[in-house]
Amino acid sequence: MYQLFCDSNCELWHTTVKELGLNLIRMPYIEDGEERFYDMGETHDFKAFYDKMRAGGTPKTAALNEYAYTEYFEPILARGEDIYYITFSHQMSGTFNAMQNVIAQLKEKYPEREIRFKDSKLISLGSGFITYYGALKYKEGATMDELDAYLDDLIAHTATYFVVDDLTYLYRGGRVSGVSRLVGNLLGIKPILYFNEEGKILNIAKAKGKKKAFSMLLGYMKEKGLDLNKYKVYVLQADCEEEAQGFIANMKAQFGDLDVEMRPVGPVIGAHCGPGTVGLIFHAKEK
Repeated sequence: MYQLFCDSNCELWHTTVKELGLNLIRMPYIEDGEERFYDMGETHDFKAFYDKMRAGGTPKTAALNEYAYTEYFEPILARGEDIYYITFSHQMSGTFNAMQNVIAQLKEKYPEREIRFKDSKLISLGSGFITYYGALKYKEGATMDELDAYLDDLIAHTATYFVVDDLTYLYRGGRVSGVSRLVGNLLGIKPILYFNEEGKILNIAKAKGKKKAFSMLLGYMKEKGLDLNKYKVYVLQADCEEEAQGFIANMKAQFGDLDVEMRPVGPVIGAHCGPGTVGLIFHAKEK
């Protein structure tokens, strides 16, 4: 028997995590000089968080240390169960160096136990999409090998795009230059970003204004979407719910009554993308 883990950077809603019986690793962030851990929206005040960012606040993210990973993993192993952990993209954080060190140590201590992890090569609800369907397969009784094969296929067919409203936050994270940030904000340029096969964020296009950017997102969905009526479509919003609702309305007008879920961007991801970000995740022919 094995236990299925996820982390809060997959941004599934807290009720979904509980319904699926997932073991949650809470990822840290620093706000007002205090280290906090995201709980998938159970107690978080999203508006207050983004209002602080708009007022000049600069929340930061941090990596889990080895002690924290040990605290999550060892009790499962000690009671004679194995571990399978669906992670966010390893390209996005150095936290997985600590994780792999802990796994190596625990394998020595519990040689009869197995610890596997699967890099979703995505973050936020892109990783959440992988985790959700992986959890359904797990609840059906899939073995680790069966889950491996299923997730490898699903990861190759999960597309994640997002549009940021203000380039300042990408600039702070080293994603754009100072000149690009200044000119882009003045001209209303909205970059469209996506995750490639390696789990890296790349700029795929630029749009003049959000209306054009949203139209381009739906264009990608029309071009790449596969079996959209069989899978959920996730829409992310960083304190811009009204815009996201309008985007969903346009999507349904074009694609029909899909199973669309809208969720807020949490503080760990929000610290990097900033308020006003909208994301789109769907099942695709290719990333």
